Amino acid sequence: MTTIDLKVFGIVVTVVEDGGSIVSDLKETDGLQADVAYNCAMDGIESLILAHAIAGVNVAAPSYIKAVEAAVQSCADNM
Repeated sequence: MTTIDLKVFGIVVTVVEDGGSIVSDLKETDGLQADVAYNCAMDGIESLILAHAIAGVNVAAPSYIKAVEAAVQSCADNM
């Protein structure tokens, strides 16, 4: 098992032999006020990060983290 803390948006990825999991602070959680479309976009970003980590991409690399920040900002700007 490998645990990777991206140190941005509370993202922590855990990779195990047959898959993995991801936790983050990306999604809005204020009940009925949460933006469903925004949360779906964040689910997509989380899924991509997890898939990359499982595939062996260095998701802790500064350039990767910068790309994650840009993707999250782009979603926030367009939702």
